[in-house]
Amino acid sequence: MHHHIKRIVTIGILIAIGAALGWYWSQPKPVLVRVQAVDRGPVQATVSNTRAGTVKACKRSKMSPAIGGVIAKLPVSKGDHVKAGQLLLELWNQDIRAQIKFAENDAEATRAKAQQACVSARVARREADRLVRLRKQNLASEESTERAIGNAEANEAACKAARTTTKVSESNVDVVKENLDRTMLYAPFDGVVAELNGEIGEFVTPSPPGIPTPPAIDLLDNSCLYISAPIDEVDAPQVKKDMPARITLDAFPGESFEGKIRRIAPYVLELEKQARTVEVDADFTNPADYSRLLAGYSADLEIILATKKDVLRIPTEALMATEVAGVKKQPRVLVYSEKDKLLHERNVETGLSNWKLTEIKSGLKEGEKVVISLDRKGVEAGTLATIEQPDAE
Repeated sequence: MHHHIKRIVTIGILIAIGAALGWYWSQPKPVLVRVQAVDRGPVQATVSNTRAGTVKACKRSKMSPAIGGVIAKLPVSKGDHVKAGQLLLELWNQDIRAQIKFAENDAEATRAKAQQACVSARVARREADRLVRLRKQNLASEESTERAIGNAEANEAACKAARTTTKVSESNVDVVKENLDRTMLYAPFDGVVAELNGEIGEFVTPSPPGIPTPPAIDLLDNSCLYISAPIDEVDAPQVKKDMPARITLDAFPGESFEGKIRRIAPYVLELEKQARTVEVDADFTNPADYSRLLAGYSADLEIILATKKDVLRIPTEALMATEVAGVKKQPRVLVYSEKDKLLHERNVETGLSNWKLTEIKSGLKEGEKVVISLDRKGVEAGTLATIEQPDAE
């Protein structure tokens, strides 16, 4: 009898425990959410590049000789600082130098011939003038006088022709010297030799635009740098010259540089398999930044369209989708209620916005907590929720 009662009690306890567990497991479980309090502060409307931009030198020249040839002189090395007008490269040009010498000698010979012809012309003119005077006194025949005048005119024409030939010879010297200059490369500005493609004794060829031939010398001026980055064609109409910008570089994580828009391309880039974009250039506001940077760094550009200094704001990631199944909806957020521990959907009116922060004009109050983990399963209006505590530092 005693054992029978004990068994009934045990079974009753187990049934009660099972019922309690069943009730517990049947209750809705709170979802874990991350929240952020609505606060006040500055908000900026910004536009960012669609693909990584590049730090570029204001002056950069990828140069090759105007003609092909063998490198005879290479007085600079990679990394050298050079001055404008300094010789960077010279091709073998002994044949052209010989042509210059020949042309100079030929010009000298034509000058001598011209001098000879002009002296003869002056002698012939004096003789003709003398016979004209004698003819007036009937001391010279008409025939000899006319012959002297014709001879003088012929010699004067020969003098003029010889002088013209001299000018042609001297111009030929200039032409050959220009050909000599085509075998040399001079620095067009003060800069640094970034690349050299060639050694003494190697043959180099011109590298015209559009042909994938590496330039003989890549010269750049690191004293002036700017950012070039593509923005979406949809954003381009909002961007104006001289707008402020924030520049960030992978080489300097967590740091930003102040900039200003210097140029907006007057055309849209249409690249295969890529969104259509407009190229935008921005200067660094502080020239002292140049000393820390290198041309070729990847960079991101955030163009500041407008700024409000003290407004209600929330993280942009707290905004729910404004288009559902093709239907436009008013901007909405999920607000965590301290009273009932539930998530409540709230319509809001937004103002300035960027990828990080959005201005709230109405619909929320300072201090209310909006959900920023909208991508988690089960996070929806009416759900019981628990706030995820941040990791301890």
